[in-house]
Amino acid sequence: MLNKKIAIFPGTFDPFTIGHQSIVERALNLFDEIIIAIGINDAKRTLFTLDERIRMIENLYGAHPKVRVDSYDCLTVDFAKNVNAQYILRGIRSVNDFEYEKTIADVNRKISGVETVILFTEPEHNHISSTIARELLRFHKNVDDFVPKDLRLNEFIKK
Repeated sequence: MLNKKIAIFPGTFDPFTIGHQSIVERALNLFDEIIIAIGINDAKRTLFTLDERIRMIENLYGAHPKVRVDSYDCLTVDFAKNVNAQYILRGIRSVNDFEYEKTIADVNRKISGVETVILFTEPEHNHISSTIARELLRFHKNVDDFVPKDLRLNEFIKK
């Protein structure tokens, strides 16, 4: 397909939440393909391995023709260029998120020409973050209200 609109949705996704899922689902109407791009950041202490996070998200989207999962260990804009993506998809929950994302979007556009498309989180998901879900999981609390059930998170929880 000529002029295929490809977006990457970058993040650590440790774990992937219903807020992330909502952003992807809403963006499917905007793009021909969405690549959920798991960034490798050795400075972050993750609960789940990269392979586990890939498998979890593939549990959700493995059969979806417009979504794929990949990982990267470079600048987000370099990864976008490598996969021919013209857009970076981001979700924001608050004014603080907006300020941060605007600065990054301006730099990304300046150095690469890649545009950032921002979707606002739905109000019922504003309180949800991977950080909160991860902390609850560390203390063996139920996160059913924070992560998609099709993620099959229980298969990856270390007991």
